[in-house]
Parts: sequence; structure tokens; C-alpha cells
Amino acid sequence: MYSFISGNIVEKNPAYVIIDNHGIGYMINISLNTFTAIGEQDNVKLYVHLAIREDAHTLYGFYTEQEKALFLQLTSVSGIGCNTARLILSSMTVNEAICAISGNDAKAIQRVKGIGAKTAQRIVVDLHDKVDKLSLTDDEKSPVTNNTLKEESLSALMVLGFSRVNIEKTLDKLIQKMQNPTVEDLIKEALRLL
Repeated sequence: MYSFISGNIVEKNPAYVIIDNHGIGYMINISLNTFTAIGEQDNVKLYVHLAIREDAHTLYGFYTEQEKALFLQLTSVSGIGCNTARLILSSMTVNEAICAISGNDAKAIQRVKGIGAKTAQRIVVDLHDKVDKLSLTDDEKSPVTNNTLKEESLSALMVLGFSRVNIEKTLDKLIQKMQNPTVEDLIKEALRLL
């Protein structure tokens, strides 16, 4: 129903924001990652999801489309509701969650308060193949000495059908090991290792 809501922030705390959009105040539940990303901005655009239950209509807001997409994937897992998905996104960055799911690291997800071993395993099993399709924004990627090289190499290798997580791990190692590599050098070396 809603894709995004933009407007002036009337009230903000780590759990929600109230955005004034042409005289209507929308109360939007947010994660800690979104709270941090908003920072001191007075005017903001949040990607939203409207959760409709029998007893409430609740808006959940996200600073990036990737965070919203991961939230929706998390809520598609049996036993994971909107508040649990928001808790996961408050405890981990989008990149950390994707890496944990893609890397079959249920223990990383289990560190989130309230997530047990079975639930963490269910998240990994259900979403393992789905999270590779999420593209990450620059500020969600792990810090690397030269992001442009990594991004161009990553895009080229993903087109060839390799997994995003495997590519990122390989490229991170190569960038640390190689001195002043070109995109072509990175791709060639990565192809040998993947």
C-alpha cells in the first residue's frame, strides 16, 4: 500500500519516528540501524511496510530499500513476526545479517536476544538462497581500501553466477594481498579462487 513516506521529523527515538507529511503525522517503528542512519536530519524519506493485524495497523520504516527487503524476507520465515525482524535488524547491520544467513552462521543470528537455536536455523535454511539477491548500499558494505575496484569486480563476478558472499570474501582477501590491483587483476585472481 505504501512504498515510502517523506517529511519533517516531529519526534524521534530509537524505537520510532513521527514524520509530518503535509499535516499528517505518521508514527513509524524503526530499527536502531535506521535510527543511526537518520542522525540529525530534520527531513527524511523512509521506505515503509504496513503490517495489518486484527488489532492494529502498524508502519515499519527503513532508511534503505535493502533493509526493507531483508525485513520482508525475515517476516516470511515461520515464527518471525515484525517485531522479531526489527529486533534482528537492530542487533545486526543488513550486511552482517546477510553474511550470517548466506554463510550458514546460525550462531551469529542466535546471539540476537530472544532468538533460539531452532529459529536461527530456520532463518538460515529458509533465506539462504534468497539473501544473495539483495544488493547492498555503499554504507552497508564492509570497509575496503578501494570500494570502486571491489564494486566493479563484484558486479562482474555476480553476472557470472557466483555467490555474493563468496565473492566478497575472496575480493577482500585479494585486495589486502595485492598491491594496486586493477579490476581485471582482481577478476582474474578471483576466478582462480572461486
